[in-house]
Amino acid sequence: MQPYLELASLRITTTIPLSPRIYSTIFLQAMAAMAYIALRGAALAAIVALIHWVYRWRHPKCAGTLPPGSMGIPIIGETLQFFAPNPTCGLSPFVRDRVKRYGSMFKTSIVGRPVVVSADPDVNHYVFQNEGKLFESWYPDTFTEIFGRDNVGSLHGFIYKYLKTLVLRLYGQENLKAVLLAETDAACRGSLAAWAAQPCVDIKDGLSTMIFDLTAKKLIGYEPTKSSESLRENFTAFIRGLISFPLNIPGTAYHECMEGRKKAMKVLKGMMKERMADPERKCEDFFDHVIQELRREKPLLTETIALDLMFVLLFASFETTALALTLGVKLLTENPRVVDALTEEHEAIVRNREDPDAAVTWAEYKSMTFTAQVIMEIVRLANIVPGIFRKALQDVEIKGYTVPAGWGIMVCPPAVHLNPDIYEDPLAFNPWRWQGKPEITGGTKHFMAFGGGLRFCVGTDLTKVLMATFIHNLVTKYRWKTVKGGNIVRTPGLGFPDGFDIQLFPKN
Repeated sequence: MQPYLELASLRITTTIPLSPRIYSTIFLQAMAAMAYIALRGAALAAIVALIHWVYRWRHPKCAGTLPPGSMGIPIIGETLQFFAPNPTCGLSPFVRDRVKRYGSMFKTSIVGRPVVVSADPDVNHYVFQNEGKLFESWYPDTFTEIFGRDNVGSLHGFIYKYLKTLVLRLYGQENLKAVLLAETDAACRGSLAAWAAQPCVDIKDGLSTMIFDLTAKKLIGYEPTKSSESLRENFTAFIRGLISFPLNIPGTAYHECMEGRKKAMKVLKGMMKERMADPERKCEDFFDHVIQELRREKPLLTETIALDLMFVLLFASFETTALALTLGVKLLTENPRVVDALTEEHEAIVRNREDPDAAVTWAEYKSMTFTAQVIMEIVRLANIVPGIFRKALQDVEIKGYTVPAGWGIMVCPPAVHLNPDIYEDPLAFNPWRWQGKPEITGGTKHFMAFGGGLRFCVGTDLTKVLMATFIHNLVTKYRWKTVKGGNIVRTPGLGFPDGFDIQLFPKN
């Protein structure tokens, strides 16, 4: 560029006339020089801005002291590490390695959002106890897209309490005693008998079908034999990508998940339209009760909230329990001493009946002391929920650290359930560790398999009933052996990538 600048300056010092063409050439070259300088300046400014942005990403502003940790790569954060597969029942390497390096609280970024992860029982308890004051229920945007922006997990205050009361009509103890116990017992008997007639059964698939058919009938009156739409197949597609890297392009698990949601919601919307158009319809299932709420003069529900509620209930009612029970069968298969103790308890129940083939009664269910211990141990090891998310409503000081307003905080139940300082030999399947301890009816500092605080799972009692009746019918009527599969993987949710096939043998 230097010769061009010298030529441009020649016009100032010489009296030699220049032609218009030379003037034009000089002007264009000068403009090119200035453009070059401007581009270099813009590029430099962009580099400085990028460096500043990366620095601010890795060193977020905070009025106090942030927990130690890394925010990872800008935008992506540590999402890839969070979703990395872990083929054990142990604590995920993502949490284990960071707890070892930073301590029981650390900062990170998952799917583009800053998050503080807590593996500390006291911090977890504090978070749950202060929901609605310092924290509120929150999930990353990708989770909200999956479950719906008006799903029950995203609602707060009065509307959440109202929905919880509504759901307890179905899942509360009164309905469990009066209706659901007998229905779960019958479902378990029928399914086990059908499986025993086959060479083998994928127990996860079988349990998912059994529980979905049972709960979908109670929730929406759904009967697969009478429907042209396989609703469970849509939920299966949804589940495969539920806890996966959020890349919504064809061919990815997340895209398959979103497509499954669309199809399931289409079915639910069709049902709602049909029922809303029939004011004379009687209440036959939970959806009908929801429709009644929508028909009120000043309804508290909207159609969107109602649809998202039904979607979440259909998912939560079967998938988590099916996964826990599948792991339970695997653990029982590997621990015959536990099976022997269960068999002794349940055969004693059968011997005390007037009719050995009678259904399980509420009194019998409540007498299953060792079974309750087994269920507690299964869900402790299953850790179906790898993290429970909340959001700070203001800057919150905890144990010398600050969780800034707007940041997420992820309570990590597996880090507590697998802590050797809390549970001796935590990876061992040992139901006797619960012996003599009072029944846990809510979340505690050291046990949160069903959540904690205001959002303790409303389906906890139904889950326990389902697991107990299944175990009762399994150990009193059958023996079994593994045929293939049974390997687990966490990504970070629990899965059985190659299935878990067992063969059932009726007892004589």
